[in-house]
Amino acid sequence: MTVETSGFGHSIAGVDEASIRTLVHTFYDRVRHDELIGPIFEAQVDDWPEHLEKLCAFWSNVVLRTGRYQGRPMQKHLRLPIEAAHFDRWLALFRATAAEIMPPDGAAIFIDRANRIADSFELGIGTVRGEFRSPRHAFPS
Repeated sequence: MTVETSGFGHSIAGVDEASIRTLVHTFYDRVRHDELIGPIFEAQVDDWPEHLEKLCAFWSNVVLRTGRYQGRPMQKHLRLPIEAAHFDRWLALFRATAAEIMPPDGAAIFIDRANRIADSFELGIGTVRGEFRSPRHAFPS
């Protein structure tokens, strides 16, 4: 795997803003058409072009460390009616899309970050609801 650091950002072979945009747009098109998680997203997102731009900035920040995203995504997800099955579907779609769009090393990085994000969100939401949850994706038992 080739990861070079320079300044605030990282350079990963085959991963750039254009490939992140393709990944995000392809993935969320699949999400929107998914029977389980599509309705949750459709009920929450009023302006898809704006939302997709935020998501591109988010993933650019997560993977390339560009500093393009400054939001608080956990707060947005705390009020959503999402359970373990929703996280599992989101991850299954994301993993498949990343493997299809990104070169293998890049896909591995995106999938690792997605697993960690899913665990973080699932644990955070569970804590707010008073439910104990163990990490299931990034650190399976």
